[in-house]
Amino acid sequence: MNPFSFNTTKCILFRSGAAAQIDQHTKALLGPRILIVTDPGLRSLGLADPAIAALEAAGLEVHVFDRVEADPSVSTLMAAVEAGRAADVTGVLGFGGGSSLDVAKVAALLLGSDEALEDAWGVGNARGPRLPLVLVPTTAGTGSEVTPVAILTVDGDEKRGVSSPVILPDIALLDAELTVGLPAAITAATGIDAMVHAIEAYGCTNANNNPISQALAREALRLLGANIEMATHDGSNIAARENMLLGSMLAGQAFANSPVAAVHALAYPIGGIFHVPHGLCNALILTAVLRFNLSHARNSYDEIAACAFPHLADHPKSDLAEAFIRELQALIARLQIPQRLRDVGIPEEALPRMASDAMKQQRLLVNNPRPVVESDALSIYSEAW
Repeated sequence: MNPFSFNTTKCILFRSGAAAQIDQHTKALLGPRILIVTDPGLRSLGLADPAIAALEAAGLEVHVFDRVEADPSVSTLMAAVEAGRAADVTGVLGFGGGSSLDVAKVAALLLGSDEALEDAWGVGNARGPRLPLVLVPTTAGTGSEVTPVAILTVDGDEKRGVSSPVILPDIALLDAELTVGLPAAITAATGIDAMVHAIEAYGCTNANNNPISQALAREALRLLGANIEMATHDGSNIAARENMLLGSMLAGQAFANSPVAAVHALAYPIGGIFHVPHGLCNALILTAVLRFNLSHARNSYDEIAACAFPHLADHPKSDLAEAFIRELQALIARLQIPQRLRDVGIPEEALPRMASDAMKQQRLLVNNPRPVVESDALSIYSEAW
């Protein structure tokens, strides 16, 4: 067996309703002054109010930064850091989707050390220390609560990442009740995002692809494949919501250690240039990338096909990988997710620029089962258009 390492969040708390009792789990860790990082939509819906009330009732001083946008910018991150410095906070609580959690991670890093952001970009460059950190996801998609990665937007549309075990949180608190109110479109797109994490983690060529990540990816696909349609079409089904949240977390643990690849690399320019939500970006490009990878990843796709779609267990192996891709495309259609780049307003003349920008994501492309050069990226975009 090849040597590998496996890092994940120190403590995972999984219980519906736990957010309203967050003080019981975090008071001693976060200290007397807490920075809550969230977005204006969640704040207006009052989704964080029970957690804020619990912390304040426990005698803690709470400072809320609620300006995180989709595809958060470096300027948003630095505004959160300044808010934390002004309040002399002792801990950070990220509350929301992947954008809020990613900002919280890097804010905790910069607030807890003298490290400069420019020194932290890339893989393994963030050294810390960071402030105590708790993450509470409100979507079942990114798995950010258990990943050592934070993605930010620089120079208007380029995605850049900080990847280091230092930014893994001390506690991930998963409360499925927080996801019950998610609109169907967001539930569907974030669910596909989680499935992409599991698929890419399972088949990546990174030297740290390991048996633990592969086992987690298989179980994630089992949970996600069995529950994504129920959670999308019957959002009040708490059992389906719990299974989706758990599946998303397991997929996050998988790709936190066995990284994602070309689907994400080609999704980033779609989001960066056209501000399409990240989960939808992955869905738009997923099957085109998998078909491109078939010559190099057939065995991997064969092995996970029946995890996501149990009825494929008896499918002829000669066509199993292709059937897996067809089932994914059919699932995306049933979820009423846009299926073509043109469906989200991307003009064909933008494809060359997107292909060029995708080449900046070499930290991801090196993990892909089949090498991807710029002409390949353009061909994949053209197929997806």
